[in-house]
Amino acid sequence: MKELVEVIARALVDFPDEVVVTETENEKAIVIELKVASSDTGKVIGKNGRIAKSIRSVVKAAATKDDKKVIVEIQ
Repeated sequence: MKELVEVIARALVDFPDEVVVTETENEKAIVIELKVASSDTGKVIGKNGRIAKSIRSVVKAAATKDDKKVIVEIQ
């Protein structure tokens, strides 16, 4: 999941070298934190959060194979 979020985020931003993705797993869910440059935050979130929602949908669809809940946090 981490690699998927990283590939998507790097394609969206102006500064792909500043994309940092961390993945933490607990008994209930996998938490993926996405950090980008402050100037790129709007590009990852999108108008009314549309891009962020799309990223979460793609990750959720990919996680159905593992039968795990995935939470994507954008910082």
